[in-house]
Amino acid sequence: MQTTRYAVMSNRILTLLTEIERALVANDPTPDGGMWDTLRLINFHHGLARLTLSVRSSAGVTSGRGIILLQHFNLADGTQCVKANLTWQGVEKPVVYSIYSKPLVNWHLEAGQIAVQWLDGHLAAVEAQAANQADSDSGPLMSAAG
Repeated sequence: MQTTRYAVMSNRILTLLTEIERALVANDPTPDGGMWDTLRLINFHHGLARLTLSVRSSAGVTSGRGIILLQHFNLADGTQCVKANLTWQGVEKPVVYSIYSKPLVNWHLEAGQIAVQWLDGHLAAVEAQAANQADSDSGPLMSAAG
């Protein structure tokens, strides 16, 4: 029974990781004029997978964008769950997205939702960094002494 559980976990987490990667490319095929450069690390025994996302520019320079960490586990009632932890370069607070295995769950659609959330979060992170840069470029704020 243990081998069967690992086989199901292995297939689910690997398939989900592949679907997330495909959805990212489909939603943003040429990020900043470059191409996605991904690195996968998977531990089937523990039900963990990590997708490190970077973009390689046409000049060959790679810039890190963030990470999607997947964790596959069984809840106390025996229901399977996959938790996606979405992080972005320069952002301290991650976003967690959970998928509970139900009879009608569409794993392909869920993978697409994870990719869209990660891309939306990345855009928000870039905008926040630009705003912070603009604030620091304007110099220190002067207060009027009364």
